[in-house]
Amino acid sequence: MKLGRVVGKVWATAKDDQLNSVRLALMQPVDEHEKPAGKIVVAADTINCRDGDIVYWVGGSEATSPYHDRRIPSDVTIIGLVDKLNT
Repeated sequence: MKLGRVVGKVWATAKDDQLNSVRLALMQPVDEHEKPAGKIVVAADTINCRDGDIVYWVGGSEATSPYHDRRIPSDVTIIGLVDKLNT
């Protein structure tokens, strides 16, 4: 599981047709102590998260798996909301 913090949303006036109705979020990957662990990325948002939410995400070919009916052009997809971290 990879962790991230949502830091914003993306609005696109033009995007690939396969991304229609897919929300996009700006996400900062973080470690288990919520410290930044990489660059901010654009992620497909399957859970309608809000700024500041801690989420878990998948990357690579797994990023398309939440969309069973189509293959979206995404390398990062947010798939869950973290309620609490015990470190």
